[in-house]
Amino acid sequence: MRIALINENSQGAKNAIIYKALKKVADGYGFEVDNYGMYTAEDEAQLTYVQVGILAAAILNSKAADYVVTGCGTGEGAMLACNSFPNVICGHVEDALDAYTFAQINDGNAVALPFAKGYGWGGDLNLEYIFEKLFCEPSGQGYPRERAVPEQRNKKILDEVRKHTLNQDLVTVFKSLDQDLVKGAFAGEKFEELFFAHCQDEALAAYIRELRA
Repeated sequence: MRIALINENSQGAKNAIIYKALKKVADGYGFEVDNYGMYTAEDEAQLTYVQVGILAAAILNSKAADYVVTGCGTGEGAMLACNSFPNVICGHVEDALDAYTFAQINDGNAVALPFAKGYGWGGDLNLEYIFEKLFCEPSGQGYPRERAVPEQRNKKILDEVRKHTLNQDLVTVFKSLDQDLVKGAFAGEKFEELFFAHCQDEALAAYIRELRA
């Protein structure tokens, strides 16, 4: 599995701490982590939580990564932004139990964490525990296990609903937005290096290259 980490501007200063916790857990499971930043609060490319959603959608829809870990001060804005785009199912996760039940019951492909609210002494350990439980088992198995069949059925129903409510091609969606807003989402220091190396959607890649030109 390839995991993308994205930080928005209010929590850019915590990027190194979050990356360290995520990388430690991912290494143990044999996963790869791409750190898209922000890397510091002073980065030239300043990502808002709305742009986090844009970037997450591009990464997941192009299969540049399989999973996105992101967040903001409360995690709510990043979650809402991510869930505004096709093929992104983002859960709001505050602790290890949230992480495990979201993975097993909702089978999403992104999580948004509160990196300011409730973050205090032991915050780095809480991050590790969250990531351990998020990725400890294949997702979508149901919890408790005796609820697996109805939960998996409900997930399929949700996927079908989202096909009708979020059914536009992502390039079409991006083109309908303010282009400076979208361009800013792809302005990170290492975006080009990380994204284009793994992107599997040529139409999306062509649009982003043209936008950045």
